[in-house]
Amino acid sequence: MTIRKTLYFTAPKRVEIHEEYLPDPGADEILVETACSAISAGTEMLIYNGRFPRDLETDPVISSLRGSFEYPLAYGYACVGRVSAIGRAVDSEWKDRLVFSFQPHTTHFMAKPAALFPVPEMLSPESACFFANTETAVNLIQDAAPILGERVAVFGQGVIGLLTVALLREFPLAALITADRHELRRRMSETLGVDEALDPAAPNFLEMALSRGKFDLAFELSGRPETLNDALSMTAFSGRVVVGSWYGEKRAAIDLGRDFHRSRIKLISSQVSTIAPELSGRWDKPRRFEAAWQALQRIQPGKWITHRFPLEQAADAYRLLDENPQDAIQVVFHHKS
Repeated sequence: MTIRKTLYFTAPKRVEIHEEYLPDPGADEILVETACSAISAGTEMLIYNGRFPRDLETDPVISSLRGSFEYPLAYGYACVGRVSAIGRAVDSEWKDRLVFSFQPHTTHFMAKPAALFPVPEMLSPESACFFANTETAVNLIQDAAPILGERVAVFGQGVIGLLTVALLREFPLAALITADRHELRRRMSETLGVDEALDPAAPNFLEMALSRGKFDLAFELSGRPETLNDALSMTAFSGRVVVGSWYGEKRAAIDLGRDFHRSRIKLISSQVSTIAPELSGRWDKPRRFEAAWQALQRIQPGKWITHRFPLEQAADAYRLLDENPQDAIQVVFHHKS
């Protein structure tokens, strides 16, 4: 029997570490000791601040996350660890493997082999923590379908925004600009080779952003629903706006009464749990997982980790993201038994 420590969101702006007992693995189960796990600053901060819809299922696809958004809630989906024990019916090749799994923040977890993803040898545990968000970025690109020579804008340069930009840089675009309120994220965006990384709060933001003309494609990844107004105003006739943000209970007034009515702009909701119907005849989750692993090996996003905390200091980690988001990009927990 194993004692594990698991992080729970127990009330707005409150997290606790609970000790729990895990039995020995069943015949078809695998026990993993977690090395590190990454905080999803978008979704987890909605939970931390109590701004999530209570009547929504946490995840309809990932079995380890199924349930309701209600306190107390163990949540997270980016765990990397090493297999420490296997059931008698499990292939011995799993023993001691470094694996990724969509699991809440915890020191140990039990899973079936189908829920584990072996980490490629050239990736460190910390880099592998970005796998879930990399799949999200792959999904965003697939839903947007960039075209050679297009002008593209990306709003929001958190982890998913940066990953999306890294993939967009592989396309022969006419222009690629990004926007984020935080200087640190704009600097990281610049290292990816974008044409401009702009501050959306600057008085001349729209003028600078539109200096090359309106955009064929815009991604709204800021987590702020009001940013949709900028995306819509900067998108050309018959362009696309891909919304990858989850706003939870955040609300904003969106101006659809002016140019939008005649613009034929397409608003595309993009979420990683499913595959777009127009792709599903050729793409499934395993194929997209493979594309995400390959992208992760090219991007090597470990350089975006700004803070590391032991799980016991989880309250400090979430307080940092809540009160000083300008200082952080990716925050990672390092786990000890």
